[in-house]
Amino acid sequence: MEQLKAELSAVLGEPLSRLERISEQPYAHLYAMYDKEGNPLSLLAKSYVCQGIAQQEAYKLSMLAREGDVRLPTVYGLVVTQQAPYKELLLMERLRGVSVEAPTRTPQRWALLKDHIVECVLAWHRIDSHGLVGTVDSTQDNTWSKWYAQRMEVIWSTLLKVSAPLLTYEDRSLLFRTRQSREKLFAEDPENCVLVHGNLTLRSMLKDSRTDQLLAMLNPGPMLWAPREYDLFRLCEDGMAKELLYHYLSKAPVSEAFLYRRWIYAIWEAAARYIHTGFLDRGVFQQAGPELRPWLD
Repeated sequence: MEQLKAELSAVLGEPLSRLERISEQPYAHLYAMYDKEGNPLSLLAKSYVCQGIAQQEAYKLSMLAREGDVRLPTVYGLVVTQQAPYKELLLMERLRGVSVEAPTRTPQRWALLKDHIVECVLAWHRIDSHGLVGTVDSTQDNTWSKWYAQRMEVIWSTLLKVSAPLLTYEDRSLLFRTRQSREKLFAEDPENCVLVHGNLTLRSMLKDSRTDQLLAMLNPGPMLWAPREYDLFRLCEDGMAKELLYHYLSKAPVSEAFLYRRWIYAIWEAAARYIHTGFLDRGVFQQAGPELRPWLD
């Protein structure tokens, strides 16, 4: 922590009294910074444990802000660091507010907030990719089904080459069976690819704590062009997230195949994250197994 503070002090040109970790994600940690008098600075440092992700996020933030109707944090600079375990630092605007995970004061406010969120997300989902698909740093002129099959193959071949002790036999079997059945599971190709947030969760949305009005969207994922269903699969958690998902679907339905494909996206995303960070979301595999079994059988 002291080495990171010294490096950030040198970059900013002023000594920092302390750093405070305010968020921890599998790929990155978010720090608040305080000047020598102990006052909070109006920017944050996001520190990435994998190289290349910071630049992807900076580009994605600028694109989403340009094409959408909701605020996103401004990026001030990118720093390459040698301070383990971090590879890169992103200096970005500090926005005030609380996560949308916090319950609203009244049901009426939650209804209005859901409306606002869905309209902001649909503003991105109305932007067609014109045949492109893929991540920020690797887009192709391709169909989603073929592109996602390539992604599955890359993740699977990597798992065969690296040590992955946290993956049980059942986990590997589930990945293998969805990989073997991908032609059937993706026989109905999703609709055209659109601009997606790529990490659409309640934790990635910021609201005003007093008025419960949406302030900003945060933490986009590396996916740039994908079908709408790929942007929605993270909203399948019970509670407020699922309520938001159903509200979106009531306004803009997706293919019925989303019922099972959401779990395919979830387990392969969990496997990719495990490869890069060493963190495995066990709950995803426990939920996905029973949900996918009828479709695989």
